[in-house]
Amino acid sequence: MDQSKIIENTIEFVKNELKNAEGGHDWFHIERVFKNAILISKEESVDIFVVSLAALLHDIADAKFHNGDETIGPKKASDFLKQQKVNVKTREHIINIIKHISFKNSLDKNATKFTSKELEVVQDADRLDAIGAIGIARCFNYGGFKNRSIYNPEILPELRLSKESYKNSDAPSINHFYEKLLLLKDQMNTSTGKKIAAERHRFMELYLEQFYNEWNGKL
Repeated sequence: MDQSKIIENTIEFVKNELKNAEGGHDWFHIERVFKNAILISKEESVDIFVVSLAALLHDIADAKFHNGDETIGPKKASDFLKQQKVNVKTREHIINIIKHISFKNSLDKNATKFTSKELEVVQDADRLDAIGAIGIARCFNYGGFKNRSIYNPEILPELRLSKESYKNSDAPSINHFYEKLLLLKDQMNTSTGKKIAAERHRFMELYLEQFYNEWNGKL
């Protein structure tokens, strides 16, 4: 089976799997990450087939929607790739990207490390979708999904979260800006990712300035 057909099949598979997903982690999130990854890849020397499949499959079963089980996504992706007769080396590379892409895993200092240019591209693409205008929308959408408060001045952000405390947090949505979103600009891997992230980061800063003005009754 040729690569374009496998990508086409993967798109249909992901669309079907995520048809009832929470709005910040649905097919449209995957599509945006896929487009971001292709954009970033234009200035990077990477295997575009690996990048494409990893971007499409990176959230096929996000652990936070499966009782924290981080094995389901990689297994589901691996089983699908086997069905598509993707070779073992490529399949293992994609699964490693899925296992190591998330922000929360970067908080685990004891985690097994994996690096590749393809991981850097897909990770940047995913993180770009967590910041800027869409990142703000996703933050509040997920907060509403979890019935979290928008903001509580009495609950301060935790700036040194561990992986476990991050996973178990039920803090207000505004705290998430300080615990993750505003940190991502300085964690980008690629030159394209850094450039786009800087603009989206500034937008979030302006948003927070406006938010606090409105919250505190200022003009």
